[in-house]
Amino acid sequence: MAKTITVVGAVFSTEDAVLAFRRSPGRSAGGKWEFPGGKVEPDESPQDALRREISEELGLDISVGRLIDRSSTLVGDKVIDLACYFVSADEYPSDSSDHDKITWQPYEAIRDLDWAKPDLPTIEALLESRE
Repeated sequence: MAKTITVVGAVFSTEDAVLAFRRSPGRSAGGKWEFPGGKVEPDESPQDALRREISEELGLDISVGRLIDRSSTLVGDKVIDLACYFVSADEYPSDSSDHDKITWQPYEAIRDLDWAKPDLPTIEALLESRE
C-alpha cells in the first residue's frame, strides 16, 4: 500500500495571473512548476504548516485564505495529498530556497507550463472558478 504524504501549497494571485515556481534541478520533480509549500507535520494544521513552509522557503509572513483544492495524486510509490490555498503577503516573493525561477503566469496561459502532477487539480480548480 502506498504511503500518503500530506502537503500544502500557496497560491499567490492577482485578478489576471498566478505566481508559478519552478523546482530547482537536482531536487525531486526538478524542472517542474508548482505552488510553493511542503509537508504538514503531525502536530500542525494545514494553515500553520503553510505559514511555516513559506517562511522557510520564501522568507515571507503570509495570511492563508480559502482552500482552492485538496486532491490525492499517486506519484511513484507515494500518494501526495495536496491542499492548496490562496495566500497573501505584504510583498510578492522574488527568491526561493527550493526554486530556480518564479514567474507570473496569466490564467489563459496557465496550462502552458509543465506542472508537477499533484498541482494539476489545483490548476483545473483555478480555471473552473474563472468560468
